[in-house]
Amino acid sequence: MFNLFKKVLGRTSKAIKGVVPTKKKSISKEEFEDILLEADVNYALVERLLKSLPNTINRIQAFNSLISVFQYKANWKEPETTPFVEMIIGVNGAGKTTTIAKLAHRYQSQGKGVILGAGDTFRAAAIEQLSRWATKLNLPIVATQQGHDPSAVVYDTIESAKAKGLEHVIIDTAGRLHTQTNLSEELKKMIRIAHKAQEGAPHRKLLILDGTQGSSAINQAKAFHEMIEIDGIIITKLDGTAKGGALLSIADELQMPIFYIGTGEQPKDLIDFKANAYINTILDEIFV
Repeated sequence: MFNLFKKVLGRTSKAIKGVVPTKKKSISKEEFEDILLEADVNYALVERLLKSLPNTINRIQAFNSLISVFQYKANWKEPETTPFVEMIIGVNGAGKTTTIAKLAHRYQSQGKGVILGAGDTFRAAAIEQLSRWATKLNLPIVATQQGHDPSAVVYDTIESAKAKGLEHVIIDTAGRLHTQTNLSEELKKMIRIAHKAQEGAPHRKLLILDGTQGSSAINQAKAFHEMIEIDGIIITKLDGTAKGGALLSIADELQMPIFYIGTGEQPKDLIDFKANAYINTILDEIFV
């Protein structure tokens, strides 16, 4: 786990070394502030974290300060319902389709049956891309033509999962329509239809956030959360940015679970997010 986080936070670690070139037993408050800002932690959060710290900071004090950001109650609980229906939300380009493939592969490796629903009917490319992943992973998929009603895809996917006795349903959604109002109404309708097909569905609404956007992804998350109440987050592309500290800002602002981190482009490249491992990976670059 630590090695994987080290890989994901490689560029962030280099940015930290630009502030503190050699590891130390302790650092000054000013150095810690520069490190956090360089890693794209929100300024207001940095100031709050520093307030309770002494002028000279050791590793334990730094760890306790950073881990406090994750001490909120994330009250989502996985239901025992079958099929377990997940809806994947996010703007175009955040890595939604690839993340769906990673989730599907994860469930497959656990011996579970999975079906995909190509609910982003706004873009023909999205349907084609998800269909290619379904073929590659040997998964059933419910797909229609561009412009068709995505709620029909939702209903048919869930019904197909029930008929086939499959444990997992993963549904893609559009990331952008002509207006925000259109997107909001479409997502709400998809959720209503999912509930008609399977009580309590979708059981988990996951928001995909592009790690390269850093703290600016927070506004995206808030907009989607206001629309449909997101249950948790998956962070993608973190290995391609020095903004790894943005996870602290995201967690602090949104107060919702970060479930997974994408670590690459292959189906296996998805790991559970562990706050302790994440923070220790950052601190390993600072302290001896």
